Amino acid sequence: MSNNNTIAGWVLFGGIAALGFSIASGKYFHAGKHDRPEVMGFVIEGVETSGAVADAGPPLEALLASADIAAGQKVYAKCAACHTINEGGANGIGPNLWNSMGQPHGHVAGFAYSEALKSIPGNWDWASMDAWLKSPRRYADGTKMTFAGLGKAEDRANLIVYLNAQGSNLPLPAVPEVVEEVAEEAVADEDAAAVAVAEETVEADTAAATE
Repeated sequence: MSNNNTIAGWVLFGGIAALGFSIASGKYFHAGKHDRPEVMGFVIEGVETSGAVADAGPPLEALLASADIAAGQKVYAKCAACHTINEGGANGIGPNLWNSMGQPHGHVAGFAYSEALKSIPGNWDWASMDAWLKSPRRYADGTKMTFAGLGKAEDRANLIVYLNAQGSNLPLPAVPEVVEEVAEEAVADEDAAAVAVAEETVEADTAAATE
């Protein structure tokens, strides 16, 4: 009987020890890890993760105001394989782009636009052209255009002002007052910092000269 009690005691002790080891090892391997929901192991381009906040960046009006037509012409090199842009130019894989800003979607006579693009109401204004250049397929689901788009907002702004200079010449949209105020404050801060540096330099030179 005593042997049975001894064996039972050892079995009970072994179970308790195993449970304690399991708890301790679990705490060890999870030490230093913050509680957080599982996320994708890697980011796939074009797939948005839940809760992600995109950097809005400067508004389109501000980008257009500082855009460079010459830089836009360089960006247009990516379009030249499919589009002509000279006045009276022939259609290629894509339509001729002369005087395209301000015109309705699908305005070039004789070009076989996709129904997806022709069905979009309105004209090619600043915002619609920016959205189109960013992602043609997202702007017009079902478009024939295979170009993936321009991810850099500055490139899109440069290209848009270049397109506008080719026969359209629409006035640039006004920059929001809030943006102008922020820009003025930034310039003022830079000027103040420059003055402070200059004053420190003068003080240092004066101190060195009196030593």
